[in-house]
Amino acid sequence: MGELLQVIVYNDVLLKLSLAAVGGVIIGLERELKGKPLGLKTCLIVSVIACLLTIVSYESAFLYSKEYSRPMDPGRIPSYVISGIGFLGAGVILRRSNEAISGLTTAALVLASAAIGITIGAGFYIEALLGVLFIIFGIKVLPLLFEWIGPKKLKEREIRGRLWIEKTTDLTQLLIEIKNKELGVKGVKVKEEKNDILINCIIITRKGVYTTDVYYQLKSLTGVLKVEVESLD
Repeated sequence: MGELLQVIVYNDVLLKLSLAAVGGVIIGLERELKGKPLGLKTCLIVSVIACLLTIVSYESAFLYSKEYSRPMDPGRIPSYVISGIGFLGAGVILRRSNEAISGLTTAALVLASAAIGITIGAGFYIEALLGVLFIIFGIKVLPLLFEWIGPKKLKEREIRGRLWIEKTTDLTQLLIEIKNKELGVKGVKVKEEKNDILINCIIITRKGVYTTDVYYQLKSLTGVLKVEVESLD
């Protein structure tokens, strides 16, 4: 009887770790396909280790509760896991040279991988499955729906632009010409240099428009000497 119970326990642990690995792979695959720093291996490790620590925490609470004068808290280790994962998530949040912040979604998915592992480790399989489905829906399907039926703001993308302009150019008229090309402009910063005028700005265009198309549109403007563009996506 004892051996049978031990086999059941080991099989249950194997099932939990396997499901945690699958959940981590599903989340990591989405990041991997987008070329993000968080990939399959990272999500798999985070999810499986979180699951393993949760199993240990819950099993220890039952095995050693009689050895202590007060009951053990099975939720203590998972709470430490979440705290520790925060450092890993912070490591993938980057501040780029153009002052844009990237990696927030990746950091959130690090936490999500740990949460899926903890949920499976605690034995809540259906909840873990629903969690994975909602995560994938939120990062893959929902943005497409909003682009289709959502507000105009969600159908736009931003491109950072730097324009070197002849000093004799009417800058106000130049901005009007940019808007006539169905491009929005914000965050305009004008700096006078020795031989020309430098304009730093954010160009707003529709999603699906190539960064190179924006470059050619800006380069064709009267008085523009040189153009640099950088996608903020």
